[in-house]
Amino acid sequence: MAGADNCIRSAPLFDEEFRGELLALFQWRRDVRHFRRDPVPMALLDALLEIACLAPSVGLSQPWRFVTVEDAARRAAVRASFERCNAEALASQPGNQAGLYARLKLAGLDQAPCHLAVFAESDPQQGHGLGRKTMPQTTAYSAVMAVHTLWLAARAEGLGLGWVSILDPEAVTAALDVPDGWLFIGYFCLGYPEDCHDAPELERKGWEYRRPAAVARLRR
Repeated sequence: MAGADNCIRSAPLFDEEFRGELLALFQWRRDVRHFRRDPVPMALLDALLEIACLAPSVGLSQPWRFVTVEDAARRAAVRASFERCNAEALASQPGNQAGLYARLKLAGLDQAPCHLAVFAESDPQQGHGLGRKTMPQTTAYSAVMAVHTLWLAARAEGLGLGWVSILDPEAVTAALDVPDGWLFIGYFCLGYPEDCHDAPELERKGWEYRRPAAVARLRR
């Protein structure tokens, strides 16, 4: 019991006020699509990436890899991939959704001052393979956890993060010329949002709505 008592004494107290603020952070996290052009200070970006590295990872492998995309030609290649994929997505929409889809702004690529690509190293030396033999995809899951941690940390600093998922992963990987074995997880726009809302943009515009946990829960 002495060890448990020491843990209780040394661990921070997450009181009711803190828990309320944490819930507000979860509720106000947004997939931001409209950005101001104010630059993100490099020191702040570095601090956010350090926080992202606090995310859980299989075997403590920390397989996430961050690529800050600053080169204009590489950004243009990513933009071109988005345009191709977005045109295909628009063409595939049924008639009653095509108009709504066309009105959605699905990328902040032209506005966001910071572009960030996230990859996962498929078989990192760190972690010594622990937990990956039966589920090797957990390295990718771990990288997604780092993204979520970054997302919350950015929101707490007044920044917005937008996930640009309408891309060809092979085209983006080639454009960024990353090492072999890096798996593309996502491309993200980071910056100060133009405005903030208490509901997701896709919900406000009638594309979809958030469902309660009961819908996703199955009892066995």
